[in-house]
Amino acid sequence: MGCGASKKVVPELPALAQVKPEGQSQGSVGGGQEVAAQAAQSMQVARFRAKFDSRVLARYDIKAIIGTGSFSKVVRVERKTTKKPFAIKVMETRVNEGREACEAELSVLRRVSHPYIVQLEEIFEAQDRVYLVMELATGGELFDRLVAQGSFTERDAVRILCMVADGIRYLHALRITHRDLKPENLLYYHPGAESKILITDFGLAHSGNKSGDWTMRTLCGTPEYMAPEILLRKPYTGAVDMWALGVITYILLSGSLPFDDESHTRLYRKILKGKYNYTGEVDKVN
Repeated sequence: MGCGASKKVVPELPALAQVKPEGQSQGSVGGGQEVAAQAAQSMQVARFRAKFDSRVLARYDIKAIIGTGSFSKVVRVERKTTKKPFAIKVMETRVNEGREACEAELSVLRRVSHPYIVQLEEIFEAQDRVYLVMELATGGELFDRLVAQGSFTERDAVRILCMVADGIRYLHALRITHRDLKPENLLYYHPGAESKILITDFGLAHSGNKSGDWTMRTLCGTPEYMAPEILLRKPYTGAVDMWALGVITYILLSGSLPFDDESHTRLYRKILKGKYNYTGEVDKVN
């Protein structure tokens, strides 16, 4: 299993500077609006629940939809027997891209067990859907905390990076390359400041084959985090994850992307030339 040659580059996400901090983007919500929003959420959950496999509903109560992707939705659930919370990632497999992403995710999650990688609990397979029951991370994305506070102290950045690097080391020892490392795919296990980090979303991951070949050629990833060798369409290795970790390091310390441009062509040119943003804010780092 793994991603095939038809996999496309993930659409560009907004730059950090373009995202408004929490509390500024939505405005105040009145009591009536809040009730209406809760009612709409309940209706959405009810409609989604109606499409769930009966085997899943027999074991879990669906509480809320907490994430949506191109070929998947993530819901917060509670196991009926123990009341323990979990996350279920519902992956659509009717189209090739969704099926390939599901295969890539499963090929990794079935093999891994590490404190800094999200853990798979169980799987339910249906005709055109796969339900992945996983441990629930309640602290939100690293991206959200970056938006809220701008940047991290060196101490906090080092703590985060050590956990991510340890997870990458473990994956690479298994010849697994994530290929889409970014703050959106790093989750806090709980809301506390000292929470551990979990690497998640292996839809673009690649597992080396049994012959020992660990070389990849597929053009995939999120543009701002892609290594030069991917952009040059050269054969590449797990080193592309370390490039992405370098980009994340820069973001944690400066609060901005090292390579950023509205035009993909100009963005890729900056990456290939190593022309990264260097502002006065970075000078504050010791």
